[in-house]
Amino acid sequence: MIPITLDNGIIVDFTVKDIEFYRQPTLELAKSLLGCLLVKQTEEGTASGYIVETEAYIGPEDQAAHSYLNRRTKRTEIMFAEAGSVYTYVMHTHCLVNVVSGDIDRPEAVLIRALEPHSGIELMKKRRKMLAGKNLTNGPGKLTKALGITMEDYGKTFLKSPLTICEGFTPEGISVGKRIGIENSGEARDYPWRFWVAGNEYVSRHTKEAYEVLSLFYAGIFQLKFTNI
Repeated sequence: MIPITLDNGIIVDFTVKDIEFYRQPTLELAKSLLGCLLVKQTEEGTASGYIVETEAYIGPEDQAAHSYLNRRTKRTEIMFAEAGSVYTYVMHTHCLVNVVSGDIDRPEAVLIRALEPHSGIELMKKRRKMLAGKNLTNGPGKLTKALGITMEDYGKTFLKSPLTICEGFTPEGISVGKRIGIENSGEARDYPWRFWVAGNEYVSRHTKEAYEVLSLFYAGIFQLKFTNI
């Protein structure tokens, strides 16, 4: 359990996800993360938000993954570690945060793309130098700045502070579509491995070709249709 002080001053205990949660197949984990609470504790204070958008990267077969063809570099080394590890990297000056998944030496990860703010909103506004609104955390670089996630978090674990993922809510519906910003990744650019909470205003981008279904029903259909990709 981790205590979080809400913006109204009330302290609420949240249950941290255990290691078994992260040992799901990567596509399943990417969906299961939706609705979970991402929490970052710093000296400035604690900020948290519900995960509302993710993208799965399944290297070494996934040409869009940093670990494609088992590429092992100083940056990707943590992807070969235990599931539940923190993989941060910098893109266009922005720090992005990923959840390592897959078996050890099977480098896979889930990118957290967007959050719905939950607590520490004043701190988020201060860090982002803006008023509250969907632009506060509706992108992978925006959410890390709002929560204070940095490259110093690289290689840590989501199982304990300062960066944790806790139980949250179960989405009524999940939408699916192509991943964003990977146009030069061959056929992988068309894989439907981006997931988001249907209708949530904090999602970075909604697409016309996406479809919505109930979470449990959708999970079975998706696994049946795309397992062999």
